[in-house]
Amino acid sequence: MRIAVVGGGAAGMMAAAAAAGKGAEVSLYEKNEKLGKKLFITGKGRCNLTNSCDNADFFSNVISNPKFLYSSIYGFDQESVRAFFEENGCTLKEERGGRIFPVSDHSSDVIKTLEKVLDKRKVKIFLNTRISALRKTGDAFIISAGGKDETFDRVILACGGPAYPSTGADMKGYSLAENLGHTKTGLYPALVPLEVEEVEECRALMGLSLKNVSLTMKCGKKIYEGFGEMLYTHFGLSGPLVLSASSVYSGRYENKDTRLYIDLKPALTREQLDKRVLRDFTENSNKQFKNVLRLLLPGSLAEVFPKRVGIDADRYVRDITKAERERLVTTLKSLEYRVKGTRGFEESIITKGGIKVKEIDPATMGSKLARGLYIAGEMLDVDALTGGYNLQIAWATGYAAGTAAAEDTWE
Repeated sequence: MRIAVVGGGAAGMMAAAAAAGKGAEVSLYEKNEKLGKKLFITGKGRCNLTNSCDNADFFSNVISNPKFLYSSIYGFDQESVRAFFEENGCTLKEERGGRIFPVSDHSSDVIKTLEKVLDKRKVKIFLNTRISALRKTGDAFIISAGGKDETFDRVILACGGPAYPSTGADMKGYSLAENLGHTKTGLYPALVPLEVEEVEECRALMGLSLKNVSLTMKCGKKIYEGFGEMLYTHFGLSGPLVLSASSVYSGRYENKDTRLYIDLKPALTREQLDKRVLRDFTENSNKQFKNVLRLLLPGSLAEVFPKRVGIDADRYVRDITKAERERLVTTLKSLEYRVKGTRGFEESIITKGGIKVKEIDPATMGSKLARGLYIAGEMLDVDALTGGYNLQIAWATGYAAGTAAAEDTWE
């Protein structure tokens, strides 16, 4: 059984390893000069490669088509991924939120582990090799690359999407699949920073990181809620909380009245916070409002808050009315931003959308339109929030495709 895997990212490397582990003769094609180029920069170079949560929690973090993933995730779940890397020499650790990282904090160790397995299982690796054409003749596939044609029994496409083009990401995988009859949905940047209307305020706060805050996104109704960390930028908002919110927003709520509400004091109820503010005002009644705000907020945020709540920064606290104090409490519990849109694919971590999953067998990742073709990873119309979930999808769908291709279980 000769199998070609197109794409040397997470899903492609796992697919190649799985297929070769079943005894297939595997060739892995990668257009970049090395494998795992995007994997290298994930998790800020630390590689959050899965999450320890149970499967119910896992699927609740999948945004697009979670049911499609049931078979593949149960077939190669989070524990299986951890065992794969541990058994092949990459020791792992668990951090807050069930996030799993290599103990070394180096994504390069994850890539080296996969390369070691590929070498051990005698996978032929072709770097700097672009696939110019893929066609099917009878039961065989012909791949054109580097001016030569090669014939294979099975082909696994794991080319990724257009997110992070600096890593060589492009749309080629979709065109290869479309030429064999597949269709793709609309493509959108996901896990991506958001631009907001209040850009001048964000520029004044640029670089400020807020930890342990709550974020709610609404578009008429509540569409996302989370707790964690966010970051102010020159164009709007970023950080883990905002990136996760963007995946719900992207492709569904753009050009609609969508707003973010930041609870800066989530540990306190509104009543508790009002008592805290009243106490601070009472104890500092002869101080100016701008100085008392520094007891409640980090410096740069304290500087922009007077304008936000409509209270003169130089006003003495003793002169602030109950209604104004209540307005301050409301803003502390619900700092509002109006979303303009997302940043582009250049800044997105993943792609939302892809090859329609109704055209793919969820148990094997096999094409229902071209027997012997398999599609895995980011090329599929599946995506999830931050926390190791997207890489788990890549490992699981890659493993399913590689195993099925080698065992020819497609029906």
